[in-house]
Amino acid sequence: MNKPTRARTLTGTALVLAASMALTACGGDASSDAEPKKAKTSEAARVDNPLVATFDGGLYVLDGETLKPAKTIELPGFNRVNPAGDDDHVVISTDEGFRVFDAARQTFTDTEFKGAKPGHVVRHGGRTTLFTDGTGEVNVFDPAELGDGAEPRTRTYTSAEPHHGVAIELIDGELVTTLGTEEKRTGALVLDKDNKEIARAENCPGVHGEAAAKDEVVGLGCEDGVLLYKDGKFTKVDAPDDYARTGNQAGSDVSPVLLGDYKTDPEAELERPTRISLIDTRTAKMKLVDLGTSYSFRSLARGPHGEALVLGTNGVLHVIDPETGKVEKRIDAVGDWTEPLDWQQPRPTLFVRDHTAYVSEPGKRRLHAFDLDSGERLTSVTLPQGTNELSGTVAGH
Repeated sequence: MNKPTRARTLTGTALVLAASMALTACGGDASSDAEPKKAKTSEAARVDNPLVATFDGGLYVLDGETLKPAKTIELPGFNRVNPAGDDDHVVISTDEGFRVFDAARQTFTDTEFKGAKPGHVVRHGGRTTLFTDGTGEVNVFDPAELGDGAEPRTRTYTSAEPHHGVAIELIDGELVTTLGTEEKRTGALVLDKDNKEIARAENCPGVHGEAAAKDEVVGLGCEDGVLLYKDGKFTKVDAPDDYARTGNQAGSDVSPVLLGDYKTDPEAELERPTRISLIDTRTAKMKLVDLGTSYSFRSLARGPHGEALVLGTNGVLHVIDPETGKVEKRIDAVGDWTEPLDWQQPRPTLFVRDHTAYVSEPGKRRLHAFDLDSGERLTSVTLPQGTNELSGTVAGH
């Protein structure tokens, strides 16, 4: 069983500077709409319910209640961020691999998983699963073991060939992971807790992304529908179109319906769809809903009651009943925006935690918080730079 590498020394200019750079709401570089009083924070001060937003060259750590900036961390390169699965940590994907960042204390831990092209981070059933595209390596750990900078015990599996993949560990220890090569992805297999193969499906062309629904049903996106793993067996949900890519999904533990995107033009440089897909894992049927506005892969999320949430390019956050497909609420979140051709370029991003939806507006260097129940804006902040990815700590998954 492989263990994560411990970084014995800070390496690179970014990490040297990380320890010394701090940003608070009282400085001239950031301001809140409410013009709060000067923040009395220090480098040692703990941030509760922190958010982490990436920008070109670093990270902002923000208070999840007030959105006040707590610290700025310099980190060159294109970096991605996902919850690690507890109250304190997030996982940062860098050029060299996955690094565990203590967002509550605004510092990197010594835990990292090295490897080229770090990809998907999946939380489920009290376990966190990392897939490294460049090596095909899967690492699974209990985020509760990240406390006090400790190295978590790690389950490791290496795919037959490296590919852009994803994996998820179920509560009983089964590991669902994708099949593919750098040129072609075909489906998924399931391993038992001893990494012995117990199921396989190769009828999911272009497999990409995952989501878990109620009763631990796993959905994997295909270019002609969705592949479900349920009760020890794979089932294919066929799309109504011959080519229909559902490569991004969002699931909820309280809803049997998965939310997915829906693209039908295989030749498009960048398709801007207006329809979403709702996949009923009980019936293995797909329903399409036309929102009348396009969206991006960073637009999908789920609410605390299982609501399907989609941030449209018209600036509206759509709150959708996943059972009926009816848009029950429209929250005016940001201004109109256009999805950039380059997927690494900033665009408004949606992150949901409990009953709060956080929405970034990088063109205006803004970040907003909305109450999903009332639809009211709770607070907003203006940052020194426009942000790219947005996430935060999330426990209890």
